[in-house]
Amino acid sequence: MQPTPEMMAPVQALARFMATCEMAVLDDLFAPNEVVIVENFAPFLFAGVCAVSRWADMFQRHVIVDELTDLEHSFGQAQDFAVEGATAYFVLPTTWTGKIHGRPFSEDGGWVFVLEQADGRWRIRSYAWAVTAKR
Repeated sequence: MQPTPEMMAPVQALARFMATCEMAVLDDLFAPNEVVIVENFAPFLFAGVCAVSRWADMFQRHVIVDELTDLEHSFGQAQDFAVEGATAYFVLPTTWTGKIHGRPFSEDGGWVFVLEQADGRWRIRSYAWAVTAKR
């Protein structure tokens, strides 16, 4: 089984934010309760009521400091997919490409998501990013 298009919608929107830094993309994307985000940029763990705003600020700083440009993503087939009631879990093989300080890069990893369904919509409750290869 694979995540439904409705489950993938917030994931695709999150990737769009990361490629564009358009804050409006984040509106209503994350669960309303405490969110947990694990990233590969400091401070690495974003948790609690203000997790999303702190993460968004630090991600934008990461983009500026590392001169990240031309970010594009591709997803593989979800791994370890499970749904229990209004909660879904899956690991999404992901490749990011772009430029850091003007030099091309490619980064493979696993993007682990926990989604929560409320009011007929899936939202991100938690995600963690783990790099498995860099080129």
